[in-house]
Amino acid sequence: MTDITEATAGYPRVVVLTVALFLSYLTVAMALPAIPVHVVEGLGLDNTWGGLAVGIAFLSTILTRGHAGAWTDRVGGKLAMQYGLLIYAAAGLVCALAAWPDLEAGQSYTLLLVGRLVLGLGESLALVGMMGWAIGLTGQARSGRVISLVGMGMYGAFATGGPLGLTLLDRIGFVGLMGVCSVLPMVGLIIIPSVPAVEPHAGPRESIWRIVGRIWLPGAAVGLQGVGFAALGAFFPLYFLSKGWQHAGLGLTLFGIGFVAMRLLCGHLPDRMGGARVAAVSLVVEAIGQYLIWLAPGPYAALAGALLTGVGCSMVFPSMGSVVIKQVPPQLRGTAIGGFAAFQDLAYGATGPVVGVLADYSGYSSVFLIGGIAATLGLWAAMAAGRNDG
Repeated sequence: MTDITEATAGYPRVVVLTVALFLSYLTVAMALPAIPVHVVEGLGLDNTWGGLAVGIAFLSTILTRGHAGAWTDRVGGKLAMQYGLLIYAAAGLVCALAAWPDLEAGQSYTLLLVGRLVLGLGESLALVGMMGWAIGLTGQARSGRVISLVGMGMYGAFATGGPLGLTLLDRIGFVGLMGVCSVLPMVGLIIIPSVPAVEPHAGPRESIWRIVGRIWLPGAAVGLQGVGFAALGAFFPLYFLSKGWQHAGLGLTLFGIGFVAMRLLCGHLPDRMGGARVAAVSLVVEAIGQYLIWLAPGPYAALAGALLTGVGCSMVFPSMGSVVIKQVPPQLRGTAIGGFAAFQDLAYGATGPVVGVLADYSGYSSVFLIGGIAATLGLWAAMAAGRNDG
């Protein structure tokens, strides 16, 4: 009864942490469309350099996930998240300084890359710290529900941040936008001190590589899931334009509706039914959605495939995350979360360039064939992870 009471009291605190995480992810989302515009139009460089400035933050995140997790295990999730939010704010200031008018284009671009690298480190610490802290507040048995809530904060920020970033860029310029990106994490930093810390657990530590060896199957499942999500985000509008179909932008909207609806309605299922089972069903739905887009005879079938992709993608990360949490002792939880999240980061970062080459040779529909195959392989990984977990 005490554990249930503590978990019930902990959930509203997790909502507060999610609000702070939402504010920090707004800084990531607002910068995504603004960075390439600034690089191309403000600095006079070409699109390749604009893409690099966007992608290098994700590279930084991938490379620092494991270290962020290990540090979270040592010092606790609260301190890790607080440092992450501070680093977020510092990254915004560095990017603002990159637009200093006295700098040459090369100097400005180099400073911008530094700011983006710093942003990746802040994102690693804030996310891994917050997840470790939140699971500590509610208990391992509710890890699936916690991770579902975290994902809603993240993807909610991405859904609203892009248009907001472009609006602010137009109204107050790049320096003003980066100033806002520095202020938002500080607002998050102000609202989280009232949430009690969870003391780090004592016990033997292990390297990130040993832990990855334990969790690679659920990690592979979530990474393979991410291929379909990244492919749809990058190429669905281009696919519609190449076919001469209308309503190209509606695909991402339907994906988001399916994604958020599943998080709201089914966030509790991994804890009740088992993470591997929920992930397996979800990956089947995602695969059907991707294959439907690939074979779509018209726009409405493709839009239905986008909706199914959102429904399928939604619960894979929290479901497999709950499996990961159960596979490691509490003192290794942060390291495991960091390593697990890196699989999804890698999928998001690599899918665009890889399937983009395929699209050049085989057309945009082939991108979704790859997404369907990846989800099918992810089904095998989820089922294998479930057998190992049992």
